Amino acid sequence: MLRFVVIFLSLALLHTAEAKDLRRVTEPKIPAACSSLVGSGKEETSVIQKALDSCGKGKAVRLASGTFISGPLTIPSGVGLWVDSGATLKASTNPKDYDTGKNTCGTLDSSGGGCKPLITIKDAKGSGIYGKGVIDGQGGQIMTGKGKTWWQLAAEPRPSNMNQNCPRLVQMVDSEDITLYLITLKNAPKFHIASSTTNGFTAWGINIITPSNAGNTDGIDPIDSQNVTIAHCHISTGDDNVAIKALKKPVRHVSIFNNVFGTGHGMSIGGGVNAGVSDVTVTSLTLDGTTNGLRIKSDKSRGGLVTGVSYTNVCMHNVKNPIRLDTHYTNDPGNLIPVYKDISFNNITVLTPGKFTLDGFSATDPVEVTFNNVRVKRGSTWVMSHAKVKGKYTEDATGTHC
Repeated sequence: MLRFVVIFLSLALLHTAEAKDLRRVTEPKIPAACSSLVGSGKEETSVIQKALDSCGKGKAVRLASGTFISGPLTIPSGVGLWVDSGATLKASTNPKDYDTGKNTCGTLDSSGGGCKPLITIKDAKGSGIYGKGVIDGQGGQIMTGKGKTWWQLAAEPRPSNMNQNCPRLVQMVDSEDITLYLITLKNAPKFHIASSTTNGFTAWGINIITPSNAGNTDGIDPIDSQNVTIAHCHISTGDDNVAIKALKKPVRHVSIFNNVFGTGHGMSIGGGVNAGVSDVTVTSLTLDGTTNGLRIKSDKSRGGLVTGVSYTNVCMHNVKNPIRLDTHYTNDPGNLIPVYKDISFNNITVLTPGKFTLDGFSATDPVEVTFNNVRVKRGSTWVMSHAKVKGKYTEDATGTHC
């Protein structure tokens, strides 16, 4: 028994050391239903919201079957939204439903903040979205009264100071222990999932499916958040599959494991890392068809320290830029210095030729990385500037798929 206890504690400590999320995260469970609704195929925002507002903590409103069309919804603290396998929640295509009061949703302007999200979780603890159903943002559908889709708006040529006003699909703000489990999200007008200033966020077994040409449709963006786990997810989208951003507060303790990324811009940290990113573990990741693989991006207008990041057991196929550490992401002016150090690449396999970039800021502020069993395809190109590298890579990767 003593030997068993010692082994158990050793494994627990090993798990804690490897998994940077400080919580003990296990596979979530779907809460019991407080009510069940059947979709009529018509607009049902008020019906769903009323059910959410009257649901008891620890339970979930179940969308049992059918199609629901909805404008913005707010999930209260402690309450879940359960979209079951026979149900689809479709976002309204009317920009007026999401407008924040300036009549700018569905247009371009200098701020880009004119739309409410489809689903908001704010100042909440223990809330979540569950189930094997679908949440469809309808980003490729014509906006009511506009004659164009959300994605066409995002793709319009415009001055650099103009931004799209399109709703995010799921937005968490100032919350704690939020869970997304099994749900399929697709066709977001803008980001699919964004967590802002949230401590404790789990995305487990979710699917994100959006075309590669749908601009600015990030998959999952942990922003200014801590204790994040993204596990067993399949993400194909039109921008970053995952993008960690520290705009105003540090991002720490992030565990990303057992995921598969299809189309998209890869596993990204940045471009905003102003407040610093640390303690990030990416383990058992497959990337197939992304434009970038493992990427960290910033510049002198943003700066930021990125440290304590490890990538382990990663396989890439048909990835143009398998490793891209860039401290000159834009030419925007500024005097801030991006610093990338203690970045490790372990058991990395790249099965098709690509371009590898290690671009440090200066001779006095190089990127500092460690390679351990990094195997790439012969014919790859390397661009290194102000890079301090421990270990080596080999051009002996074989195989045709991950």
